[in-house]
Amino acid sequence: MTKKIMDIKIPIKSILLIGIILVFLLSCTKAKQKTKLEKVDKPIEVEEVKEIPSEKFEKDIVLMHTNYGDIKLKLFRDKAPITVENFLTYAREKFYDGLIFHRVISTFMIQGGGFDQNYEYKTSTHPPIENEATNGLSNVRGTIAMARTNQINSATSQFFINVNDNLPLDHKDMGAGFGYAVFGKVIKGMDVVDKIKNVHTKVNPKQRMKDWPKEDVIIESVEIVREG
Repeated sequence: MTKKIMDIKIPIKSILLIGIILVFLLSCTKAKQKTKLEKVDKPIEVEEVKEIPSEKFEKDIVLMHTNYGDIKLKLFRDKAPITVENFLTYAREKFYDGLIFHRVISTFMIQGGGFDQNYEYKTSTHPPIENEATNGLSNVRGTIAMARTNQINSATSQFFINVNDNLPLDHKDMGAGFGYAVFGKVIKGMDVVDKIKNVHTKVNPKQRMKDWPKEDVIIESVEIVREG
C-alpha cells in the first residue's frame, strides 16, 4: 500500500513569528558567550605588593667581626667612591684580619687597620689615595672615616669610627683644614663601638704610642655582605 504524505499548510505569519523567535534566541546566546569571554579576558586583580624594607637591598654593606662583637657598616660609594673601593680592596684581600683597634679615645674615636697584636705595624699594600673630605659628609658620631698623616692625600689602610660629633675634622679649606674623609656609617653595632671606646688604655711599650688598649681589641675579619 502506498502512503501519501499529506501536505500541511502553515500560515506565513506563523513562519515569520518562528523566525523572529529563533533570531532573538540566537542573539541572546551570542551575548552570553561574549560576556563569558570578557570575564575571562578581564585582568585578574592582584593584591598590591607591599614595599620590602630597603635595607634588604642596600649595597656596600660590610660586617666587621671583632672579639667585642659585630659592627655593621653602610659605605657611601656615591659620595666617596675612591675611599670605599680602597677599603673594600683591603677587605677582599683579608688585610684587616687579625689586626687591632690600636688607638682608643673614649671622647673622640676608635682607630684600627694598621697594627697587629704584637705591636707590629702592618705595611699597607696599596698606594695612598686621594682625600675625599670635600664630599659634604660630616664626622658625626657613628661615621667611619680614613686616618692619615699631616699630608692631605696620605690615607692607606687605617680608618677610625667617630664616637662623638667631631666636626673639627670636617673639610674647611684646601690647606690645613682639608679634613678627614667620611665614607660610611655604623648601621648596627654601635653598642659594640661604645664597649670598645671604654676599654682601658696604656702606652705602647714598643712604639711609645698613647691610647693603646691594655687588652687587645681584635678585628677578626671584615666581611663584605653586599657589594654594589
